[in-house]
Amino acid sequence: MATSSLRIDLDAVLANWRALDACSSRSTQTGAVVKANAYGLGADRVALALARAGVRKFFVAATEEGAQLRQTLGDGVDIHVFSGHMAGDTDMINDLRLIPMLNSLDQVTRHFEALQNAPFGIQLNSGMNRLGMGLPEWEAVAPLILSANPRLIMSHLACADDPDHDMNRQQLDAFKYMTDGLGFPRSLSATGGILLGPEYHFDVTRPGIGLYGGLPFEEARPVVQLSLPVIQTNQVSAGETVGYSNTWEAEIDSRTATVAAGYADGITRHLSSKGTLWAGDIPCPIVGRVSMDLITVDITHLDEVPKSLDLLGPHQGVDDLADVTGTIGYEVLTSLGQRYARHYQGGLPTDPRSNGVSGA
Repeated sequence: MATSSLRIDLDAVLANWRALDACSSRSTQTGAVVKANAYGLGADRVALALARAGVRKFFVAATEEGAQLRQTLGDGVDIHVFSGHMAGDTDMINDLRLIPMLNSLDQVTRHFEALQNAPFGIQLNSGMNRLGMGLPEWEAVAPLILSANPRLIMSHLACADDPDHDMNRQQLDAFKYMTDGLGFPRSLSATGGILLGPEYHFDVTRPGIGLYGGLPFEEARPVVQLSLPVIQTNQVSAGETVGYSNTWEAEIDSRTATVAAGYADGITRHLSSKGTLWAGDIPCPIVGRVSMDLITVDITHLDEVPKSLDLLGPHQGVDDLADVTGTIGYEVLTSLGQRYARHYQGGLPTDPRSNGVSGA
């Protein structure tokens, strides 16, 4: 088989959720962020496992994601849409009982005019200046909005992955100033905010990257293992080159392995001649350029040719790989391509209607 294998440990996802739930205040409800297809790992399988474990609040980026999630989970869970009520989304929001997090006066007007009695939430801008209403807008419309009973009032932290950053306290104070005493459920924290402590937890937390094994949740169990099958080996004499543009030249007689994956599978070219694959416990350096479908690796030091080599696994997690390429674990996960043969381990319910979740 020339298809790389992506193994996704749903039991690890559930363990990470339970650990973050345990970090949250006792009165806080722990939801789950499953946007971007559960960070590239398959929202249908991941969300179903989380719902069976008791998660009742899910968060997605767009109405289309919410629609797909409702088809997977059926009734019994709340699905919040970060992008709010966009033009053209009214029927989907209404028919599928989604909860748009209204971000602006335009969205408030659109929702109240089109879906007067439908549920909604509010997103406030506490300083990140990305989504949500700022203080002047909020003060202007708060009485009207609060009279309609929002399901949730939320904001988002900009620097929660840096616990000592002054921005965390600034945003906390701003969010409290805008929402204290209102009497409606509030949410400020994703994974990083949960780790900042109880003061940041409020009524609902929204773990995302921590569920999938990424920082800043250092105690997270690894969730993914990506194994790339060896298609061919070559003997490369000293002075010969490998790959496009002759960017790597063998200093000694070498043996190389060509594996089936490349930038079409979300493996960035920035790993060219500086990334590492693993044969069990043994590191094997990438040589030459990462191409669209193929990567070449130096296996001169191995006693035998492996059937596959791991890009992600016990010795190299998503954040380790991100460090090599100058990005973050989020991007590594969400870039994983669609050609991988995905294999799920554990966590999958036998009946999607268990624990009050009715599957479509």
